[in-house]
Amino acid sequence: MLLDWGKELQALAQTGLMYSRDPFDRERYERIRAIAVDMLALQTDMPAERIRGLINAGYPTPKLDTRAVIFDADGRILLTHENSGEWSLPGGWVDENQSVRSNTIKEVKEETGLDVTADRLIAVQDCANHNGLSFPYGVIKFFVLCTRIDGRFEPNIETTEIRYFDEDQLPRLSTTRNTSEQIAMCFAARRDPDWTTLFE
Repeated sequence: MLLDWGKELQALAQTGLMYSRDPFDRERYERIRAIAVDMLALQTDMPAERIRGLINAGYPTPKLDTRAVIFDADGRILLTHENSGEWSLPGGWVDENQSVRSNTIKEVKEETGLDVTADRLIAVQDCANHNGLSFPYGVIKFFVLCTRIDGRFEPNIETTEIRYFDEDQLPRLSTTRNTSEQIAMCFAARRDPDWTTLFE
């Protein structure tokens, strides 16, 4: 609850700072934002200074995260092995000047060395409802069904290994990136040619 209040206060303060021209109002909004940052620091693992650096100027919006869903000919799903020892779908934050489609393709190439096409949007989800994230900002996650067309994996700073897994033999997942329920959703989307994008 405090995390949600902190996010809301931060968003209200940031919006006020964007639109207000009155110096007294701006001073109040700055103070509200400082209180919100301290609240968020208490509820997350991030120090207040880092949170201040992550909060962008302008109107507050959530960060966007793309996850590529790639299956092999045997219907197994591709996961990347991270330095943390956990596994996840390839993906990451949407960079400036990237669309959801282009960012999905870019992240796959960077993390796996594979070339893919981004073909179909499986779901758009608010991570707060699915991934147990305690970030000081909102995160919207896009699951994109992709097709491998070329490429070869080489270990890199983000990924130590890639491997395909059956639905009933999943490894330990990085649940802030993808949960077993989200992986099951991806398998269901592959099986259903008439799948309708899920969004909330």
